Amino acid sequence: MKINYEYDDVSASESLEAFTEEKLQAVLNRFDFVMRADVFFKTENTSSDQTGMICGIRLSIPGPRLFAESSHDNFRDAVS
Repeated sequence: MKINYEYDDVSASESLEAFTEEKLQAVLNRFDFVMRADVFFKTENTSSDQTGMICGIRLSIPGPRLFAESSHDNFRDAVS
């Protein structure tokens, strides 16, 4: 499976990519039909201190694509 990373107003991070790959490995171990994952990291100005770091993940599988997005105070929580 190929993982593509896209950063919007965020510096690229090898440790964040390694953490994300570790989390995605659980999905891959369970579902071997996942062909590709696109991971998006971006920041957003919010009124809450507990949101603003956004991670979106799109999985390409046979049929429709699956997409999930989460906003937390740090990217690791958003990925999880």
